[in-house]
Amino acid sequence: MPIITLLTDFGTADSYVAEMKGAILSRAPGATLVDISHRVSAGDVRAAQYLLSRTWAQFPRGSVHLAVVDPGVGTKRRALAAESAGHHFLAPDNGLLSFLAPDARFVSLPVPASAAPTFHGRDLFAPAAAALVLGEPIDSLGDSVSHPVRAPLPVHRIEKGIVIGEVIHVDQFGSLVSNIPPSSVGAGSRVRAAGTDVGPIRRTFADVSLGALVAVVGSGATIEIAVRDGSAAAKLGVGVGAEIRIEQGRR
Repeated sequence: MPIITLLTDFGTADSYVAEMKGAILSRAPGATLVDISHRVSAGDVRAAQYLLSRTWAQFPRGSVHLAVVDPGVGTKRRALAAESAGHHFLAPDNGLLSFLAPDARFVSLPVPASAAPTFHGRDLFAPAAAALVLGEPIDSLGDSVSHPVRAPLPVHRIEKGIVIGEVIHVDQFGSLVSNIPPSSVGAGSRVRAAGTDVGPIRRTFADVSLGALVAVVGSGATIEIAVRDGSAAAKLGVGVGAEIRIEQGRR
């Protein structure tokens, strides 16, 4: 049975995640459920987009990825199923799936009359995920959509030899994840985060002393600013949207 990944802003204090899992397993009892995260900040669609964009490709073809961060639940916003690169995706039409390739196929899911207006995760998306994992073709789930909402994450730019980007995610360690790929900077470049000099890009955290700022190429293949055994977000007092500037070294 293929895998269903789950990403929500539901938290784990309430029963919402368990109810959604129950709705899936009652229809597809052999499904393998994998939690990506349920600690996305409430309504933070951009954070959900980032987390799913760096996660989905780690799973085998045929996996179904269900992401519910849905501040517009119960409104006229569409509910989507999508197919791309041999994977299926389910999410509200609020830009969460903006990372998918231009040739991705989308359909709009009908809302069951019995669905609770405040809980489409359980009553709409979970049954659709079960149907996909059981082999239902995506076209059987709804009508084709040609223009889903696209709100991609910001990209870096280069001005007069300086690479300018921003923090697009803060992880639980307080590391500031930027949108600058290492391919855009040369050897010997120096990093500034929110106006503070971080220094050159290092190989790993232990290349600086305890409590010091350090810039590294993170596991998501972009430049990150961290503090050895500490939090860069706390040390610098910044978060998502903070400016990252890299003065180019030799290319």
